[in-house]
Amino acid sequence: MQKFGFSNMSTTQALELLPIDISRFRAGNTGIPYVTTLDSGTQGPHVLIMALTHGNEVCGAHALSWLVDQGLQPRRGKVTLAFGNVDAYAAFDPDNPGASRFLDEDMNRVWGRDILDGPRQSRDLARARVLRPIVEQADLLLDIHSMQTNCPALMLCGVHAKGRTLAAALGVPPLVVSDSGHKAGPRMRDFLGFGEEESSKTALLVECGQHWKSESREMAIQTSLRFLRATGTVDPDWLASRVDAQSPTQRFVRVTEAVTITTPKFHFLDDFEGMEVIARAGTVIAMDGNQPVLTPYDDCTLVMPSRRQIVGQTAVRFGRFET
Repeated sequence: MQKFGFSNMSTTQALELLPIDISRFRAGNTGIPYVTTLDSGTQGPHVLIMALTHGNEVCGAHALSWLVDQGLQPRRGKVTLAFGNVDAYAAFDPDNPGASRFLDEDMNRVWGRDILDGPRQSRDLARARVLRPIVEQADLLLDIHSMQTNCPALMLCGVHAKGRTLAAALGVPPLVVSDSGHKAGPRMRDFLGFGEEESSKTALLVECGQHWKSESREMAIQTSLRFLRATGTVDPDWLASRVDAQSPTQRFVRVTEAVTITTPKFHFLDDFEGMEVIARAGTVIAMDGNQPVLTPYDDCTLVMPSRRQIVGQTAVRFGRFET
């Protein structure tokens, strides 16, 4: 299989999983392009599954298309299937597949009232503003993502107990990470009630594996099915023949701090993929210009080290496995 190189990456990745045609979803039925709500007509939660928050993370598009082809229909409440940054997705180039993450700015760093209501303009922010009403209506959100590296799949559940409880109800992926997000801007999963402890609204962000590995598609599908099961919106008999019966033991990691890049000369000292455990406090894992980046404690877990080494963006998060 042909391999393609990436800037700021020391490895190459084979493109096993490619974008699919999603034009049949363009019209939707909500007045928002590429957003469809399936309404059971009975009382229940409004659950939202979001794909393509980043245009190059194609596994979510595969999962939503699969759910529709399988005849998904809720038995209670509403299920909304949404394709996020569709213009970035349409810009996918197999010779530079990482470039279609966004058009002008990261659409998963704009989910704050001050940004959405503010004067700033970009194509990605414009799409977030269009999507905002459906995100605000949702009681429960699953935001489907994938990763640059061959890191194991993991769930980002936020900092509150409600997120951890929902992640445990799904049972996959086996790794669950509790973190507060990025200094560069707020994520969709932290928007309004999703990020508020006292609100009943709850959101999860699943990282399904490496962007273009076929396994990420299967993880996106299984996580979506288990999310629908946990929310009680879909007939258990329909789910039973489609949900993988295997339930791995989950492990939980709590992020204690994030490393934000401060100079254009940031670089890691090793080819970290993610979830490595560094045994000793004070181990130098990277250099940010002339400043060493040190692990703050023994048995420090490296959560999602980034190969997009841009000033102001998160380089890596430090965390601890919880017992």
